[in-house]
Amino acid sequence: MQHNPGAVTDIFDNVRRIFQALSEYSKTAEKSTGLTGPQLWALKLLATTTPMRVSDLACQMFLRPPTVVGILDRLEAKKLVTRTNSKKDRRVVEVQLTEQGIRVVAEAPAVAQSVLMKGLNDLTQEQFACIEEGMKLMTKVLDAEHLTPQPLHS
Repeated sequence: MQHNPGAVTDIFDNVRRIFQALSEYSKTAEKSTGLTGPQLWALKLLATTTPMRVSDLACQMFLRPPTVVGILDRLEAKKLVTRTNSKKDRRVVEVQLTEQGIRVVAEAPAVAQSVLMKGLNDLTQEQFACIEEGMKLMTKVLDAEHLTPQPLHS
C-alpha cells in the first residue's frame, strides 16, 4: 500500500528527532559528569531511595539485574556508589550513593530516561495507549521484536 509521502517523511523526521534528543541528553550528561546516560540515571534513582536493592534498581530502570550490575561496577570503580550485603538478608545486595555520588547527582543535568518517564506519566491513558501501540508497530516494522533491549550508551 502506498502512503502519503509527506506522512512518511514526517515519520522519518520524528524518528530522527527522537534519536537526536537521546543523543543530546547523553552527550550533555557525559560532558558534564563523565558518565553515560544509564550510569547517571542509576545515580538519580539511588538519590531518591537509598539504600536500594540491586533488583529494585533494575526494576526501576527497566533492565535485567546483570545489566545493572555492570553499570554499578563502573559506578563503584568511580567511587560514586557502594554495595553492601543487607543486614536483614545477607543474600540481598544494597546500593547507596557515596558523598561524591551525591555531589554528582546534585550538579548533573536531566537524563533522557527521566524526561521520558515524566512525559509518559503525564500522558492521558488514551495518549499512552497510542504511544504503546505505535512503538509496538515500529518494532514490528523494523523486524526488531526478537532483539533484547539494551541500555542506551552504556
